[in-house]
Amino acid sequence: MGAATTVTVTVAEEAYGPGSGPVHLFCTDHGGDGPPLLLLHGLAGHCGEWEALAARFTATHRVIAFDARGSGRSTRRPGDVTRAAHVRDVWDVARRFGLVGEDTVLVGQSMGGLTALLTAAGHPEVCRALVLIEAGPAGPSPELPDRIGRWLDSWPVPFPDVEAAEAFFGGGPAGRAWAAGLAPGPGGLHPRVDRDVMVATVQENAHRDYWDAWDRVRCPVLVVRGERGAMKPDEADRMRARHHATRIVVIPGAGHDAHLDNTPAVYGEMARYLHDLQQ
Repeated sequence: MGAATTVTVTVAEEAYGPGSGPVHLFCTDHGGDGPPLLLLHGLAGHCGEWEALAARFTATHRVIAFDARGSGRSTRRPGDVTRAAHVRDVWDVARRFGLVGEDTVLVGQSMGGLTALLTAAGHPEVCRALVLIEAGPAGPSPELPDRIGRWLDSWPVPFPDVEAAEAFFGGGPAGRAWAAGLAPGPGGLHPRVDRDVMVATVQENAHRDYWDAWDRVRCPVLVVRGERGAMKPDEADRMRARHHATRIVVIPGAGHDAHLDNTPAVYGEMARYLHDLQQ
């Protein structure tokens, strides 16, 4: 595998309406040969959290990840943080890398998974299949904005050092990945996200579900739950009942960040699924 390269995709203001300003999306192209995988991280995350999984897939797939608007090295305070804006970003990144109309599989965790689901519903030409990690259409979740605000308020910012950050985020691979998303600043390490932007990003989820979009998905789907994750088994079962081309797997010992908690198991399930897609 060659070294990953980074590209910034800029979305012009007129694409999102007056007053929103251009949005810069930080992308990592991991290279690789084969059908493309486009990786979408969860709320307050960053594209670097996919590195371990990407490294395993570049032997068989072209792998690209990007920081969602409002996160990581992308524009921190975009004017539009709706689900529709996130979907348009997937379209723009896919177009920039020549993935539209190809055999692209969208892979998303948590809120990134919801973005992937909505992209497949609205832009089937971008998506050969979906892999949804701890993500689905259930809702509404009225308590979610307050819960996200309290969680971000609990971060002891600035973190004095990487070790303290890793410990706060639970240690292990997940702790290291979350700590890697911080940036040096006065007194230590600081988040690359704005609290109020993250809270605004989940406002839609407080008021609605997305089962209507799920019913418009036509491609095959792999749903990946963590054994100790936040996704309820009955949500996954309902997804399969309404869309029969859905496979459900459970990752042993994993929580909501299943792709970090047990990367080998997630890779194994995804690799089997992607192999079966080609048959």
